[in-house]
Amino acid sequence: MGQLSQFIRSNGYYKLSMTWLLLLLPFFLNSCNKKENASTSYSEAFKGIFNQVNRDFDHGQPEKGLLYLDSAFAKIHDPTIDDRFRFYGFHYNYWFNTKQDYKKSLPYADSMLMMAQKSVTRDQYAANFAEGNYAKGDGYFGLKQYNDAYQCYFQGYFVAKNHLQQASLADFTYRMGMIMFKQEHYKLAAEYFKESYRQSASRKDDFAAFYRKQELLDNIAISYRSNGDLDSALNYFDRDAKYINSNRQKFRAQGGLLDIAKGVIDGNKAEILMLRGQNAAARELLRSSIAVNLRKGGDNKDAEYTEIKLAYLYNASHKDDSLFMLLKDLRGQLDTVHNEEAEADWNRLMGNYYYNKKELEKAIVYTRQYNVLKDSVIRRLSALKETDVNQQLANLEKQYEIDGLNNNAKLQKIYLSVAIVCAAMLLLIIALVWRNWKQSKLDVQVSIALNRQINEQKTDLEKALDEVKFGSQEKDRILRAVAHDLRNPLGGIASLTAVMVEECEENKELADQLKLIKETANDSLELINEILEATNSESANMSRQWVEVNSLINNSVELLRFKAAEKHQQILVDGLSDDTELHINREKIWRVISNLISNAIKFSPVDSVIMVNALQKQNNVIICVKDHGIGIPDNMKDKVFNMFTNAKRPGTIGEKSFGLGLSISKQIIEKHQGKIWFESEQNKGTTFYISLPKTSKKNGQLQSSSADKQLATR
Repeated sequence: MGQLSQFIRSNGYYKLSMTWLLLLLPFFLNSCNKKENASTSYSEAFKGIFNQVNRDFDHGQPEKGLLYLDSAFAKIHDPTIDDRFRFYGFHYNYWFNTKQDYKKSLPYADSMLMMAQKSVTRDQYAANFAEGNYAKGDGYFGLKQYNDAYQCYFQGYFVAKNHLQQASLADFTYRMGMIMFKQEHYKLAAEYFKESYRQSASRKDDFAAFYRKQELLDNIAISYRSNGDLDSALNYFDRDAKYINSNRQKFRAQGGLLDIAKGVIDGNKAEILMLRGQNAAARELLRSSIAVNLRKGGDNKDAEYTEIKLAYLYNASHKDDSLFMLLKDLRGQLDTVHNEEAEADWNRLMGNYYYNKKELEKAIVYTRQYNVLKDSVIRRLSALKETDVNQQLANLEKQYEIDGLNNNAKLQKIYLSVAIVCAAMLLLIIALVWRNWKQSKLDVQVSIALNRQINEQKTDLEKALDEVKFGSQEKDRILRAVAHDLRNPLGGIASLTAVMVEECEENKELADQLKLIKETANDSLELINEILEATNSESANMSRQWVEVNSLINNSVELLRFKAAEKHQQILVDGLSDDTELHINREKIWRVISNLISNAIKFSPVDSVIMVNALQKQNNVIICVKDHGIGIPDNMKDKVFNMFTNAKRPGTIGEKSFGLGLSISKQIIEKHQGKIWFESEQNKGTTFYISLPKTSKKNGQLQSSSADKQLATR
């Protein structure tokens, strides 16, 4: 019985339900149909192609549909963004679902995301970006690159959560739950599955929706079972079985699939009963599950897992004859349906059987084969958890760095105290020697007078320094307080005038005056935000992390793309050729890049192009923002980086400029030991450059710590 309990706790075959063929393929086809009905951005030429390819896929002829798609699409003169997006989507669908070649499907998912970035409306961008990330995440999931898959799912979910329906979001939380389970975060996996179940409540009442909900209930139970919460697991298994039985009449045409699902539940539930010592009840559930899933059309792989459980139960009960007959039948099944985990335990059980029969040579052969297969499984699981281990090591390294900085600070305080004491003692000794050497009352009086004068000067200097420091702090405090206190009333004015503008549309003169008040309030708020940033930038702590350069640039561009679209401008990006990372403060460098792009938009004419480039030069990464705008006059070039500079001009359509952004940007770049400069020609455009030093991860934290301490002493 001890071996049986050990098997269930460490090797139990509680597998998550993943009905890929049932759920994935309809998802893509249904999402295509839904988009075709809800969107008007397909060209008329593509709509007919779309319908024909869909019919070919529906009738099991995807190769025919793909050939027709390629030839017909090439004849479309000017396909829309959604035309191209769906073209790549069909190709992805073919390689992922039909061929199950996940590696070849990924480039098409990247092409879908590339089309999403060219979207012209926010809703179009959210829908295409979410679906592209969903597709790419599934490709990574199929390749067992779970960390990359989770990142794609999370990005898609984050962008889509305010634009897509709950039923669509349920697919994202479902996938994130699968990844958390794979990485053995069972409690978090259960929460994701429960969230997906709640979001699935809005699905239409058909069999696919029903099957997904019962699958989620089973996965919740398995997650609790894996986490050791047996009571919660048993409750969800019973709830799932009850849900299936209550819908049998409604979906009687799919009775076979319902039997398969119930069989899987029985096999999973039996493990809990075995842990509780209820072997008789567990045996009946296992036999029932095997009888359902071993037949043609059943879940044969689950049947193999369940037979292994029953075999361990026979072995623990010393029913050698029943054990041998079961293993003999299972051998033929494993030869047909490959199952590495079940194969390993089959060899272990055969070894146990021959060991009990005192046939040690045969027992050794099977036991060795078990060890070989089990090592393979363990290596695969170890690779699965590698991301978490690396993250833990990174966290430990960060904590070690923090502890080291704290210890250095303590040592510096001790050294400073010792130095002060030594200096004081040295001064005292010198004074005594001086007094004894002179042995003169006059010299003593002169010495005392000099010391008094020095002390008075020192006191005056300290007092003056304190007053200067206090005055600077008081200036910043008053400035922040005034700016902060002005934000609320100005924000209220802006909001109130916006409402009044809507209510006074008939009175054009009054509406124009209110719009002027609203714009003035908004400009004042922007100035206040710049002032707050300027007063906080020097004193704020600057934490650093490893940030991928292309991702940072793309994020800044995507957030400002719609602002550029208001002036019919294009932002073109040419990033680095590899995934280079810098050890920087992400938020501050993002602000610098965004400020430079925002200035380019502001001072460029309508219908112009803005270029954002990144390149590597020696040990630095250089980011360039180039526009074709009004340029900077020669008499202003030496003033643009000054705080509260008068070298400020309105944008090309009258946008306000406060002259603080470039000063703040320069402070941030210099704190990163970088450089910022520009090249400009009036009426021809301006190019701003940012140069940031590259740091290897091996010694990056040490260099960054030294740099931060140098900054702290300035």
